[in-house]
Amino acid sequence: MNNSVASTARLIGAGLRALLVLTLVCGVLYPLAVTGIAQALFNDKADGSEIKDRSGTVVGSSLIGQTYNLPKQAASDSTAGDDPEEAAEPDLKWFQPRPSGGLGSNSVNTQYSLILSGATNRAGDNEELVTWVTDAKAAVVAANSTATYQVTPQDVPAEAVTSSGSGLDPHISPAYAELQVHRVAERNGLDVEQVEKLVEDHTQGRQFGFLGEPRVNVLELNTALRDLSRK
Repeated sequence: MNNSVASTARLIGAGLRALLVLTLVCGVLYPLAVTGIAQALFNDKADGSEIKDRSGTVVGSSLIGQTYNLPKQAASDSTAGDDPEEAAEPDLKWFQPRPSGGLGSNSVNTQYSLILSGATNRAGDNEELVTWVTDAKAAVVAANSTATYQVTPQDVPAEAVTSSGSGLDPHISPAYAELQVHRVAERNGLDVEQVEKLVEDHTQGRQFGFLGEPRVNVLELNTALRDLSRK
């Protein structure tokens, strides 16, 4: 009996020592080492790829898209319906991103919400999707046409009327950014050339020169636009 108790005590003691060692190594030392390496070598990425404005205030992440809408109350006052979220309208002084959650009406993810990420899962010939795309194209044409610049349906790129696979894409094509230049310049009282220069400065090329397509991060572009407008 005494040998059995002693053996059990030794096993328990060994288990507790192993628990303490593994907790120290896996729960303290390893996370500290990984965090330290990440902060030393990839500080920006480790902190969430934050974007800051000129004052140093964090305005978002370069990895996640967001909306640029009028305040909910202002939108609900000007649009039929009692739901401010449903009535939200884009604030046209800002560059607009691609739609989220498949045009924002067929998914829980209507406002770049991180709770849900996904595509519409509708075929290209789906009647409802065709209607959404057609209506979205007409809205893009109407919103971006000015007294001196007329947008045609042929000018509207695909990502202006369709969501990405995740519904959270933070980028648009240079073509869609350029399509919005005249409207943004007019709404902010800026010269078209100034806004075109912003787009040019914030256009990223293909990764490693051959992967992907040229793109513009909408949040980075709008942050620079706000700084320019405040000068």
